[in-house]
Amino acid sequence: MIRPAIIFSIVIATAAKLLAQGTTPSATPEATSSVLAPAAATPTPITTTTLQKRGLLGRIFHPLSSAEVLPKYNDRKLRGLILDLQVSPQPVRLSEIRQLEVKVTVTNMGSHMIPLDFPTDQRIEVQLLNSADAVLTKWSDNHAIKDKLGTVLINPGEHVEYKENIATRDLAPGKVFTAEVFFPKYPDLRVRQKFLTEP
Repeated sequence: MIRPAIIFSIVIATAAKLLAQGTTPSATPEATSSVLAPAAATPTPITTTTLQKRGLLGRIFHPLSSAEVLPKYNDRKLRGLILDLQVSPQPVRLSEIRQLEVKVTVTNMGSHMIPLDFPTDQRIEVQLLNSADAVLTKWSDNHAIKDKLGTVLINPGEHVEYKENIATRDLAPGKVFTAEVFFPKYPDLRVRQKFLTEP
């Protein structure tokens, strides 16, 4: 009788500890230093990723494995890739900023090399969406795209970065907008980040 009670209390304590670890925000040195920095300094951009956290039961039954789960893409060739998106500056002051810098990083967390084939010289598409998910601005509308075949090979543990600028002329102050980046040839590779505009 005592042994099941001890096991049950250990499981409950472990679950509570794991739940607390998943929800407690941790202060980073960068965040602390940006609060103390003068107002003229630009804050570090917010990063959005496609890497997912494991659920509570997965963390209970497998406490020593990684807390992150790779996304499952429909195209098996893409499995192992994660996307990180940074939109800077944050918050977007429309009186000061005419273009947003959008940086997407594609990282191969898998165990094999992943080739990405492209029919044109366009690798990524950047869109700005309003709160109703209507497209306001597309990066490709202002750029010439040539029919030039290309291949990008991403080895395990390596990453590829793409930086583009997109105009903010269709944005209004005081609203929330979404920056969406995707690969036209690979629609599964898609990441979004919301941002707030200021006058």
